[in-house]
Amino acid sequence: MMNRRTFSATLVAGAAASLVAARGMAATPVTAKVRNVVLVHGLFADGSCWTEVIARLQAAGLNATSVQNPLTTLPDAVASAQRVLDRQDGPAVLVGHSFSGMIVTEAGVHPNVSALVYVAARAPDAGEDYTALAKTFPAPPASAGIVFDGDEGRLTEAAFLRDFAGDLPEAKAKVLYAVQAPFQKALLTGKTTHAAWRSKPSFYAVSTEDRTINPDLQRFMAKRMEAKTIEVKASHLSLISHPDEIARCILEAAGQPV
Repeated sequence: MMNRRTFSATLVAGAAASLVAARGMAATPVTAKVRNVVLVHGLFADGSCWTEVIARLQAAGLNATSVQNPLTTLPDAVASAQRVLDRQDGPAVLVGHSFSGMIVTEAGVHPNVSALVYVAARAPDAGEDYTALAKTFPAPPASAGIVFDGDEGRLTEAAFLRDFAGDLPEAKAKVLYAVQAPFQKALLTGKTTHAAWRSKPSFYAVSTEDRTINPDLQRFMAKRMEAKTIEVKASHLSLISHPDEIARCILEAAGQPV
């Protein structure tokens, strides 16, 4: 028969084990096995930037959908992602690149979202001024290459080739530059009202050679959210230059074999 002392010791040991397990889950997110992936693009791009990753996800038997972000305002962009999430036939991993980390952070509270993946992406807290946060780190070179025609912004060709797509073959980078989608200035003023990474398993792929979002800022955001983090020796466009690594990160978030 268990006496009082033995019972107390067992209770303490159980509590300690639970605490260790909880901390371990924060460092290594536990995710359910899902088959749907929703991908969102950022500035200077469109939904086709995910094609290399999508091909790998489809080969693994997953259903992947790339959102066409309107690049007008943050509420518009979030709504575009929510509409795609609504159409999923079950849980989905929500993936964002670059600016669309704002969308993942906000739309990620959707009940269909099982996990979040940030690819060299913004990851603000609820109500946080991302611009102010970014200014606490050295400015990335690409910032100087943004030009505006009225309220419509885009990257110059030199900045696109050097600072955005620096590890892609020049011919391929020039094609991507030719189809870059301009964004509206109002998009940059939006703030998130939710931080989905506070309640959903999160993963982060840092681009170590990034000249668009400071790699140390990426590491700070990944650490703050206790994301399962990988580092990819890539430019800002790791999803194109290193699709195998990015696809594996997404597969892990989906609970699939990698």
